[in-house]
Amino acid sequence: MVMRNLFLPLALVIALGGCSLAPTYQRPDAPVAAQWDDVQGRQGPQAAQLDWQAFIVDPTLRQLVSGALEHNRSLRQTLLDIEQARAQYGIQRADRLPGLNAGASGNRQHLPADLSSSGREGVSSTYQVGLSLPEYEVDLFGRVKSLSDAALEQYLASEETGRAARIALIAEVSQAYLNLDGAARRLALTRQTLASRENSLALVAQRRSAGSATALDHQEALGLVEQSRAELESISREHRQAYNALVLLSGSAEALKAIADGQAGGPVVLQDIAPGAPSTLIEQRPDILAAEHRLRARNADIGAARAAFFPRISLTGSFGTSSAQMSGLFDGGSRSWSFVPQLSLPLFDGGRNRAGLTLAEVRKDSAVAAYEGTIQSAFREVADALVATDTLRREEAARKGLADTSQATLALAKARYEGGIDSHLRYLDAQRSRYVNEAAFIQASTQRQLALVDLFRALGGGWPAKG
Repeated sequence: MVMRNLFLPLALVIALGGCSLAPTYQRPDAPVAAQWDDVQGRQGPQAAQLDWQAFIVDPTLRQLVSGALEHNRSLRQTLLDIEQARAQYGIQRADRLPGLNAGASGNRQHLPADLSSSGREGVSSTYQVGLSLPEYEVDLFGRVKSLSDAALEQYLASEETGRAARIALIAEVSQAYLNLDGAARRLALTRQTLASRENSLALVAQRRSAGSATALDHQEALGLVEQSRAELESISREHRQAYNALVLLSGSAEALKAIADGQAGGPVVLQDIAPGAPSTLIEQRPDILAAEHRLRARNADIGAARAAFFPRISLTGSFGTSSAQMSGLFDGGSRSWSFVPQLSLPLFDGGRNRAGLTLAEVRKDSAVAAYEGTIQSAFREVADALVATDTLRREEAARKGLADTSQATLALAKARYEGGIDSHLRYLDAQRSRYVNEAAFIQASTQRQLALVDLFRALGGGWPAKG
């Protein structure tokens, strides 16, 4: 009966608590256009419908990305930050429920005669065993709930930040792999060009010995050979640095054993992605979702700041047995209990609560601005990526045609030179043009696939796909 009388009021006030003074949350309108420019008729799946394994078509790159997601140290640190936010939310959420402690205590003290109720000095003893209720705030005005909601939103924001870090890592590994592949292709082209120019130099040397070529022809051919050697070293340096970047992103040199000696031999990623609508971007992209969760957290902070103006009720209590002798703790009639409710109402705090509410409101306005800025930045990134993929697709086709023309021109110039019809200078110009145009085609091809990776990341695809 006593236990029921003790805990019935506690259950009642817990049931009454939990109303919130936080403003009703409304998502701000997106400060961007309703549609993308120049995307009519664009084919391909939307990034929101893809995961990274569907987007990456090269099996070697898939293996590298899988290794990076497991071993990359920066990503590991981000995931640990998420665990910290989850633990912090668990701590804050625990404040919404009353605690219960079990304890035992003993106290012996000597009292002089003038302090003893009997008028004689002596030693008194008190022993207690039981359950106690630590100080618990009855959340009538939702202060604790608002703080818990804010912690939850911060945790959810950290989860979205983790997803953004995963997508960014997938994009960085993909781009590093594409840079390595592009460098490898240009390295192979330069080696082939160097071998061809060395053969041409040998041919010029023979013709000079026969008197049909001049010293100027020989020096020009030698200059092209030295130029190829210099470019070979430059591209070799770029290739090694791209490899080192991939090692860092992968988190382990063991993962790079998957890289073959040759080039990728085909497309590395999907060649077409449809952007969808900006509303899909807002629902999919993790940095936008993280900004919205932080905005929700600041909205909940306003509720906690408002509740600070209202009375706070806290409860403490205990139930157990007490006795002057340890052996009598569990005898009949030794039961003891206490129930101590407290109410406090702020009357004067020097403007602290008012300043706290103002701070919460300003932080919310700042979060709104950050949310809108994130959307605008994301919109621009997608728009830039769309422009890049569209123009680079046409540039790649044009440079492929130019490279094919240069190859045919070189074959004709070589035949005319060997036949004595054209001068050596024209043959050298054809060699230069062929190399420059082939290298430009490789560069454009690499840049287009890099732009596709940028578009996939900007659209929020990758980890995991949201339907």
